[in-house]
Amino acid sequence: MATPESAEISRQLLKGEEEERRRISRELHDETGQALMVLRFHLEMLAGDAKGEEQRAKVEESLEVLDRTIEGLRRIIARLSPRVLEELGLLSAIRRQAQQLSSQARIKARLELPEEMAPMDHDIEVALYRAVQEALHNIAKHSQARNFAVRLQASGGRVSLEVEDDGVGLLSRSPHQRGFGLTGMRERAAALGGSMTIHSRRGKGTVIRIALPRALHEPKPEVVSNAAPARRASSARAS
Repeated sequence: MATPESAEISRQLLKGEEEERRRISRELHDETGQALMVLRFHLEMLAGDAKGEEQRAKVEESLEVLDRTIEGLRRIIARLSPRVLEELGLLSAIRRQAQQLSSQARIKARLELPEEMAPMDHDIEVALYRAVQEALHNIAKHSQARNFAVRLQASGGRVSLEVEDDGVGLLSRSPHQRGFGLTGMRERAAALGGSMTIHSRRGKGTVIRIALPRALHEPKPEVVSNAAPARRASSARAS
């Protein structure tokens, strides 16, 4: 069982990891992304000045490769930075991720989300966002699923997330395909005082369940001291 000290160290490591992801995404956007856009501008100029169809075709082919590279870079930046979460909120961020998977991979989505949700600790929201992100990434890349569902609900001081698919199941995947993403999700949940369970059957799909506290630090009850009134009463009796 993790001690409070080790849990706090894990939370600080998670914060550091998020900050590093933000830094890398900013550098990719501001430096690599801008350089690719300048390169695209120059290729467009070359296409316009091309002397002959063969030269023009080669430049246009290069433009197509560059466009795919830029689009891939944008997807990497989106995965690194939780900008959607910070700009739209948790529920809209989950809907956005589900819609993207459904449209890109042609997998039918079912969402069971509350209409609204009271604010939670930011680290908890990031953990839920990252869990959905990783689970949907695994579904798109490995599951061969036709349907998936994302369910989120809060009750009392806890919030629970469930991501389910009807794919081949984890046991049908190689250890390499399972990757480190699920391990990272479990470690993140544990560091925040929560838990994660996985139920999977070969050819029957996978269900990932994560339970987390809504807040990392519960407010301490106010301690009312009766010492002073007692002394006053004692003084009154003495007089």
